[in-house]
Amino acid sequence: MKQLTVIKIGGNVIDNSEKLHQFLVDFTALQGDKILIHGGGKIATELGTSLGIEPKLVDGRRITDIETLRVVTMVYGGLINKNMVAQLQARGCNAIGLSGADGNVIRAVKRPVKEIDFGFVGDLDENSVSVTTLDSLLKSQLVPVLCAITHDGESQLLNTNADTIASAVAVAMSSVYETRLVYCFEKKGVLKDVEDENSLVTEIKREDFERLQTEGIVSGGMIPKLHNAFEAIRQGVKAVYIGKADELPQIDTLGFGTRLID
Repeated sequence: MKQLTVIKIGGNVIDNSEKLHQFLVDFTALQGDKILIHGGGKIATELGTSLGIEPKLVDGRRITDIETLRVVTMVYGGLINKNMVAQLQARGCNAIGLSGADGNVIRAVKRPVKEIDFGFVGDLDENSVSVTTLDSLLKSQLVPVLCAITHDGESQLLNTNADTIASAVAVAMSSVYETRLVYCFEKKGVLKDVEDENSLVTEIKREDFERLQTEGIVSGGMIPKLHNAFEAIRQGVKAVYIGKADELPQIDTLGFGTRLID
């Protein structure tokens, strides 16, 4: 079974042109089949504000109303996605930029209204990702670059969390590839002390997860990220890595960030 690397790049890299440039150089150099997934960083918020569209939050969680959806579609699917594809092409990486609607590659369901109406937000299930479409692109020597915009199959675009997309793509593709999932963000990985970059936890097994939560080493936003990572492993992903974007070249030699295994 061929190996596939699914990489999700965080907003902190997208927001920094120098970091993004270096990441795309490193991504191009990564051998084998690969898929890149991205969100939008601060650019969508800044553009929306300039157009008089202020971010809407309920209990700290972002709401995607119709005006916000238009902005994130323009920024994620247009400005950021095509800029990244153009930079990859300049480096000899034959990338193709896609939203979930293109080739019906990711079909989502609009999140139902409960205590909070999140607006035009898409949730995924086990049938959301078109393995056939992605596999055919990879076999054509193309590198898919997926933004965080999906669709519901009835002409409605939806805003979907990029971490969720990355996990769903990795799980779906594990049926035909030996798949590893890589989350690139601003830290070296899971740290025992968030202020100390040298306190990296290099490997976490499923049975370690609860203990690390109890000890407070894993807390806040890292808890759902790790929970989703272990869920991806349970569903067939070979391994999940969480680490610093500029250390990606080390993944096949020196090791990269924190490796999560079953």
